[in-house]
Amino acid sequence: MTVETVTSAPSTDLLDKAAEAALSLASDRPWSEISLRDIAVASGLTFAELYAKAPGKTALLQRIADRFDRAALATAELEPAADVHDRLFECVMARLEAMEPHRAALVAIGRAEGLTALGPRLPRTSRALLEAAGIDTGGLKGAARMAALTAVWLRILLVWRDDEGALNRTMAEIDKQLKAMRSALERVKASF
Repeated sequence: MTVETVTSAPSTDLLDKAAEAALSLASDRPWSEISLRDIAVASGLTFAELYAKAPGKTALLQRIADRFDRAALATAELEPAADVHDRLFECVMARLEAMEPHRAALVAIGRAEGLTALGPRLPRTSRALLEAAGIDTGGLKGAARMAALTAVWLRILLVWRDDEGALNRTMAEIDKQLKAMRSALERVKASF
């Protein structure tokens, strides 16, 4: 075992514990009333331990988003659908399904943080979704695809936020938005 492995493993566990505590707290209290110290206490960490790895709630939101992105990326390991639309649909749904148990907390955080926290994260999630579906994100075509999916992902999140239950409206919106995106990308010769 190397020293690097020993030192990096605890920080992973630490941030995961803190992220889980943040989600739990956000489902019970307004996000703006939750301090980093509150998150440290709820996760069983000292404030100094948490602050050394996450000097603000934004770092924990990044960790939470990364966890949900991994759920989308995991769909790439499964037997992929033949059609690229279906693969992308499955990746988007996998990410939303990972988010679903934390809906109340995520909606509360989203409303409190607005696009300030969400905005910079959207392109990164779009890249993860495209790559998981086997769609190239390199070059000018990739940039166009990422920009298009970023707009689509934002729209899907807005529908998901208000679509409780079986997510029928969300699934219909995903299908509609992905078809419109593909059509728009075809017009600019960036189709996948």
